[in-house]
Amino acid sequence: MSNSKHPSGLPYLFFSEMWERFGYYLMIGILVLYMKDTEKGGLAMDTHQASDIYGTFIALVFLTPFIGGLLADRIMGYRLAITIGGILMGLGYCCLALAGINFFYIGLLMIIVGNGFFKPNISTLLGNLYNEDRYRSLKDNGYSIFYMGINVGAFICNFFAAYMRNVYDWGSAFLTAGVGMFIGVIVFWIGSRHYKHADVLKPAQKEDLSLGSISGIVLLPALLAGFLGWMIPENVFGSDSTDAFIFGTIPVIGYYVSLWVRAKREDKRPLGALLAIFGVAIVFWAVFKQNGTALTIWAENYTDRRVPALVEKPLDAIKLVKQTGLELKSVALVDQQFRTTKENGEIVKHMSHDLYFNNLPKDQWPAEGESIPLLNTEIFQSINPFFVIVLTPVVMGLFLYLRKRKREPTTASKIFIGLLVTAVSALCMVGAVYSCSNGAIKCSPWWLIATYGVITLGELCLSPMGLSLVSKLSPPRLTALMMGGWFLSTSLGNKLSGVLASMWDKYDDKSSFFLVNFVLTIVSVITIFLMLKWLNGIMKEHLGENLK
Repeated sequence: MSNSKHPSGLPYLFFSEMWERFGYYLMIGILVLYMKDTEKGGLAMDTHQASDIYGTFIALVFLTPFIGGLLADRIMGYRLAITIGGILMGLGYCCLALAGINFFYIGLLMIIVGNGFFKPNISTLLGNLYNEDRYRSLKDNGYSIFYMGINVGAFICNFFAAYMRNVYDWGSAFLTAGVGMFIGVIVFWIGSRHYKHADVLKPAQKEDLSLGSISGIVLLPALLAGFLGWMIPENVFGSDSTDAFIFGTIPVIGYYVSLWVRAKREDKRPLGALLAIFGVAIVFWAVFKQNGTALTIWAENYTDRRVPALVEKPLDAIKLVKQTGLELKSVALVDQQFRTTKENGEIVKHMSHDLYFNNLPKDQWPAEGESIPLLNTEIFQSINPFFVIVLTPVVMGLFLYLRKRKREPTTASKIFIGLLVTAVSALCMVGAVYSCSNGAIKCSPWWLIATYGVITLGELCLSPMGLSLVSKLSPPRLTALMMGGWFLSTSLGNKLSGVLASMWDKYDDKSSFFLVNFVLTIVSVITIFLMLKWLNGIMKEHLGENLK
């Protein structure tokens, strides 16, 4: 019996995830800016170091769901795991609000662990609500609605971040992220009765490894391999943290492959399909997650952030702009590509104007003693979630239109389309580089807006569909664990994004940087295209999806 209504627990999970993502994306939106800041209490790191830490952090954030999903499946249950994760993340944001490098790293560690408990299990709990026959056909739409909640939080948070750091300081902005996370936990428990029935433990079967075995053959080897990677003389992959991460993930990847090897006959093909999707998704995340590194640097240094006179007063009233003048001050010494100069590991400073004026024609500079209003850099981080909110109903409506005419693409085909569109977004940034003569002059913000708009279309075809696919194809007892596998692929992509972004300063021609992103994405597009027939066959066999 069909029912157009979604489960009653959806709104609570929607708002819980919205507030959790509010905190996370507020922190992510200013993290690189905070690490690079040399003037207002930041950590004074260069681009390479900041990008390396950023990439390692967002990689580990999506690696720990492997453990959190496993513990929730076997021992803790989803609601307890989500609650513990949310509290740890909230405390982590509060740690970032405290001064000192030690609190900085402790805060990042708490967020990493907390996300491992929160992220895979709230997605799995949502999927469990749609396992009833009356809701099953609405699962893709349910995940799309849930995904829109993620982006409502990601959209509004940057305005709070800009206000708090303009009026107060970095610490106040991070503290605001913690408050948002605690609100999310409260909302989650208010709605607990609506998904209590979906919080069911999934005991291991005889072919599954015990938790002790997993600790012995996966977690301990991962820690040892990570330590070995850190201690290797020189660097294999560019930095100690990257070496440690890559070596440490090898046993975890091996465990997921072993799940497929040891699977029963009826589980082997769907698990194989999921592993293949995980593989191609890595490149998507490597390109997409540069919004916090390369694209933030592009917005900060290369993009024309002057606020039009028409909206200057209202934006200034809510503290979303900063007035920047020509007064001399001590700033970091940089070259024409905005590379920070260091001597003996220390940033070289000299008396100069604000760095923003470096590639702004002098006839557009304000007069001595005057200033120009500049939009806060982190506001550009809200462009992507804005497009998600606006375009999600459009994309859902298009797929519904095609479904009624029996022409809706399969979930695997949607992921293929998402990767293809992502490749086009990289070309948008190549155009941006050429439009401003490789950063010799300021670039129009419309290029960055267009890039975010295009990649958002790719994201809507890929990210919620990946979550839905995991929920559809995973054997019931392994759903949260395989959700952790999806986040493992996200983790690897996130780390790759940091590796790519850390090489930003090595490209004098920035178009070459974005062309590398394009080539990597096209390789993944070709790979999934070659697998489509096989993937669609599995989807039809196990889910009855029509092949389009």
